[in-house]
Formats: sequence, structure tokens, C-alpha cells
Amino acid sequence: YAAAPPMHPGVEKVMQPYYRENFGNAGSLHSFGQRANAVIDNAREIIAKELNVEFNEVIFTGSATEANNHILRGAVKNFLKPNTSNLKPRVIVSAIEHESVFETAEDLEKNGVEVIKIPVSRDGVVDTKKLKDALNENVAIVSIILASNVIGTIQPIKEIAEIIKKFREESGSEYPIFHTDAVQALQFMKLDIKELGVDALTLSGQKIYGPKGIGALAIKKQWLIRVAPLVTGGTQEFGYRAGTPNTPAIVGFGRAVELIAEDREKEAKRIEKLRDELWEGIRKVFPSAELNGSKENRLPNNLHVSFPGHDNQELLIKFDQAGIAVSIGSACSVRSRQASRVVLELGLGEERATNSIRFTLGRNTTEEEISETLKRISELI
Repeated sequence: YAAAPPMHPGVEKVMQPYYRENFGNAGSLHSFGQRANAVIDNAREIIAKELNVEFNEVIFTGSATEANNHILRGAVKNFLKPNTSNLKPRVIVSAIEHESVFETAEDLEKNGVEVIKIPVSRDGVVDTKKLKDALNENVAIVSIILASNVIGTIQPIKEIAEIIKKFREESGSEYPIFHTDAVQALQFMKLDIKELGVDALTLSGQKIYGPKGIGALAIKKQWLIRVAPLVTGGTQEFGYRAGTPNTPAIVGFGRAVELIAEDREKEAKRIEKLRDELWEGIRKVFPSAELNGSKENRLPNNLHVSFPGHDNQELLIKFDQAGIAVSIGSACSVRSRQASRVVLELGLGEERATNSIRFTLGRNTTEEEISETLKRISELI
């Protein structure tokens, strides 16, 4: 479910008319195009309201990966300050970022950008003191994932926002931009950009029972002009992201946000209860199993477990053959990598990283599925 949950029937329903009947290009001035433009505006309004941002502070992208690339690369490109031409920009990220942030930062590093990777505790929480120490006048952007896609740990984003706010006040600078990858968090947390204290955040349609191939970058207006476009060649998305809008996907994205918000708290509690049942059951079946990441401060649907003495690739194949879909880490990570980079960053050792797998639950998960999963696990290991 962390990689891709099934599309909600209500999302699929609202998308269908925009494939055939209302097929117009939203950039066209005739009635077909204006109909498409109107529903895109409606979806943008839904997402803006949910995040407590203005209508024109929501930029649709082809994916969350694109949105993360957009904010990092764009921030660095437009990082222009007087009398600092001899200084190179600095980017700060956590050591457990999603690949779309982590590898983008590494690519920027190859091109002369200084990248600081902030370590995490054994529970997967960012070291805020080291982050504070890494701030200086060269920092263009700080990007810290809100909730880890691998181990589910939720980061102290509000605390980090206060650190950055204080640095700005003391240095007299508007920089750095503070961005968070909130892809995994939206389905379980109300994300108010002002309350969080961030300047920009990334979302994905596919993580909230919406369509694949659609993401969004929400960014405060004062920062828009300081982030160069990643995709050029048109005036779409207020000139910040060129390309014909994917009308069906955008409509579906908006509807998915509405549906998630309807019963977010109730559903989070239900899934968390099932997850805890799964964890207790695993411990009974396999007493030496260990949990990776914070037990208390994590996403309700995430369970990242180490099975000492069992290679995770072997477990993944065995579980899959038994009808249990698990993963080693992000679906965007290298398929052949056996040790999760994120688990390695916890400092628990390579052996633990190579015998750890991730279970994620979702809205279709039932008590019966948990019981059956535990039964099958007991037969496998």
C-alpha cells in the first residue's frame, strides 16, 4: 500500500468522462478546452483548501518525483545573492530521504553543489542539532521527508521549521526554502502548510487511492519566483510547469483528496490497530523479530521488520509465492540492492538491513487478512 494502493471507485468514476466525452485540451479556448480547464481549477481549489494555501500556489506535476526534482533543482538554479558569487549553494537533506530527493541531491553535488546529509537516530528521527549547525548563508534549500516511505518514522517538521525561522531572523536572510516530501503522510495527517511551518511540500495522487502519474508541488507564492521551472516549453501551471495537463488524473487527484479527508482519523485508527495486531502476531511466531523505526512516532500503516537469520530477498520471494506482498524498501530504489539504504542509516548494522522487510496496510486490509497472513508466515519461517 505504500507503493501503490488500488484506485478508489469514486475516483475512477469522476475520471471516466474526461477520457472520451470531455476530452479537450485545457489550454484551448473553445468550449471543450474550457470545460477541461474548469475541472482542473476545481481540483486545484480542493487541494489548495486542504493544504491551506492559495489557488495559484498548487502546481500539478507528472509525479511526486518530478515535484521533488522541481523544488531542489529549481531552488539551486535561482539561488542568486549579491556579493556571494564565490560561494557555492548548499542543500540540506536527511540521510533517509526518498530516492527522488536523495539521488537528486547527489546529482546536484556532482555539479558543484554542497550537499549536507543529516543523520538520524536509531529510531530514524533527524538530528535537529546537526541540522541547525549545518545552516549558513549558502543554504538554498532544506528538504526533510515528513514521514519515511520505508520505515514510517514521522519527523519533527514543526521543530525544524522553528529552527529555520530563527536562523532567517538572526541572519537577516529569506533563505533557506524549507520543503518536505509529504507523499506518505497525507492519507493519515491533516497537512496545513502554515501550521507545519514549511514553504513547500510534495504530494502524490497514487499514494491516496488516486491515479498514478500525477503529483503536486504546493509552494508559497513568495518562493515561486525563486524556484526555476524544471519543465519548460509552455505557459501551463502559471508558467511554472510546461506540458498539456493530464485532465483525468488531475480530476481524480482532487477527488482522492476529498475522499481521504472524509474519514482520515477514523481510518488511521482502524489501520493502526490492524498493524499492531500484525506486529504482535509476528513476535509470537518469530520472537527474535525486531522493529525498525520508532514504534510510537510512525505512520499507522507501516511495519518494517527484521527477521534475524533470514535474507530479505529470500523472504520477499517466499512471501510473494504465499500470496503476501511485502517489499525491501522504496519501489523507486534499485531492485538488486539487498540492504535497505534507510535501514543502514539507522546504524543497526548491515546484517539487520539485509534481513528486513516492509509490510504496509491499507483501506482494504481486514482482520481476516491479518490472521491469514500470520498463519502463512508461521508456515514459512
